[in-house]
Amino acid sequence: MNDILTMILVFLEGIILGVIFFGGLWFTVKKSINAKLPALLISSSLFVRIAITMLGFYFVGVGNWQRLLLCLLGFITARFLVLFITKKIDAKNVNLDKIKINGTQS
Repeated sequence: MNDILTMILVFLEGIILGVIFFGGLWFTVKKSINAKLPALLISSSLFVRIAITMLGFYFVGVGNWQRLLLCLLGFITARFLVLFITKKIDAKNVNLDKIKINGTQS
């Protein structure tokens, strides 16, 4: 029972790391459009996201390859979750922009 709970927590920690990494990437790309120094923003965001992810994998793995594999599976799962959520947000923003441009409301 304890092993199952540990593995579920490791998977969830992988999802959290993935949401931080891929959500941070999406946020950085959105903010870099209007940034004065977009290259600095993108590169510093990359280093921070990689550092958080690597530290997270290091502390979650604790030398156990099964934990690392399960954390990686959660990380990859989070990629698809973030992709799904951000597509919805972007589609909603595009629809709002079209309404503003046309001057009509549905």
